[in-house]
Amino acid sequence: MEHRIVFTGKNELKLESFEPNVCGEGQVVARTLSSLISTGTEGIVLNRLFAAGSHWDDWVKYPFYAGYAVVARVEQIGAGVKSLHIGDRVVCRHGHSSVIVVGEFDCDKVPDGITDEDAAWFALAKIAFMSARAAKYFLGESVVIIGGGPIGQMAVRWANAAGLANIVVVDPVSRRLELAKLGGATTVIDKPIDQARDAIIGALGGQEPQILIDSTGNAKVFSSILKMAGTCARVIILGDTGTPDNQHLTGDLVSKGLQVIGASDGLVWPAPHIHQLYFTLLKKGMISMKGMNTHSFAPAEARAAYDVINTRRQETMGVLFHWKKA
Repeated sequence: MEHRIVFTGKNELKLESFEPNVCGEGQVVARTLSSLISTGTEGIVLNRLFAAGSHWDDWVKYPFYAGYAVVARVEQIGAGVKSLHIGDRVVCRHGHSSVIVVGEFDCDKVPDGITDEDAAWFALAKIAFMSARAAKYFLGESVVIIGGGPIGQMAVRWANAAGLANIVVVDPVSRRLELAKLGGATTVIDKPIDQARDAIIGALGGQEPQILIDSTGNAKVFSSILKMAGTCARVIILGDTGTPDNQHLTGDLVSKGLQVIGASDGLVWPAPHIHQLYFTLLKKGMISMKGMNTHSFAPAEARAAYDVINTRRQETMGVLFHWKKA
């Protein structure tokens, strides 16, 4: 019997048994090796940290099968499958489950030399890539990234790989700033965003920021970012909040001619070229994931895993389920 993690209600979950579907034409069966918790999304869903009538409210229905970042090994091939073979290691957008049955083209191969733990970041890497695409930054430019959680960390690594001259990260949690420096941040600021303006301008040589990326998912951050943005700056909203009605515009939008751009994961779906770019840069050493995986659990310890996220979130970064321990 196979197992998967399911949210059964607000802050309620279990590891349930299930019978997987039969492998059909064009599909593969893959045995899960590791899956990465999306601490932001899954925390919002599990704890119902969203407003009634929001898109989260429309999406989250219990039972809810959480997770979307799986590393697995192919163990069965359906008729017509040509690009995958038994034994291939793949990544797939799928929930936390001991086995997955998915379409051939819903999987991307993981190159040799990349650990399961680093490969599991493929989905968050793709989400953060959308901020780079939305910002349209160039070699030698500067960026301010607000929030050093998992998505913010990946935004740092894309900016570093792109050759930005100044990568400023703002977050009041010192451990997150240490990881940001390992990923390529040139300046880290240990302050809340509403207290960081002078430090940001100092890090940019006296210039107001022209590209700002909000990865926090905190609705109250939005107005502070608008107030500190420079004239004609681009403000990228990468972190999706559960309470969008609390994101308030200020007069800076018009008076400064700001561009506010949403960077949703769903704008490019699926995106195998982005996944493979992440793997390529990882292998070349242009993206460093050193220290990014902080916690691991067996699936049977799922309650403990989410309790750590709920009560000690600032200590976490990459939180993994190792299905080989199941």
